[in-house]
Amino acid sequence: MSQAILDILQSARKPKEKTEILTQALGRKKISAKEFMVFFKTARDQDQGSCADVMKHLSAEHPELLGPFIPDLIPCVTSRVNRVKWGVPEALGNLAEKYPEQVAKAIPNLLINAQDPSTVVRWCAAYALAALLRHHPKARKTLEGKIKGIIIREKNNGVRKVYEKALK
Repeated sequence: MSQAILDILQSARKPKEKTEILTQALGRKKISAKEFMVFFKTARDQDQGSCADVMKHLSAEHPELLGPFIPDLIPCVTSRVNRVKWGVPEALGNLAEKYPEQVAKAIPNLLINAQDPSTVVRWCAAYALAALLRHHPKARKTLEGKIKGIIIREKNNGVRKVYEKALK
């Protein structure tokens, strides 16, 4: 377990500060992405949630760092930890432009999350599915029908709009 990551996560800093510091450390390669992923897999629930939040930011700023770990992230989409079910799908959504083939393998798990009782989990699944709809032409045909069905059932306006915007 990485002591540097643990020290940051257990510090008295505010959660957003911890996320920023870890994202910067990974972006500057002071902490390797491999070391981070090893830590993530073995961390306690709270720390996994924090790491998932870091992944969301890291994937937007430095997608190449998380690209090799997409196969490791896919099972995490349906984690029992809600913060992981939020952060990992957002990270995959950010990675979909650069790695559409690999991220498309998460579609079954994302569709499971699209039916979750938590609005935040459903929104994050919608974000990733919408990104795949835009960036993966092969998945588009399959996803269009499924997303239209989700739109009909979705009660939350914000989640529904993510899908509707992607279909336009």
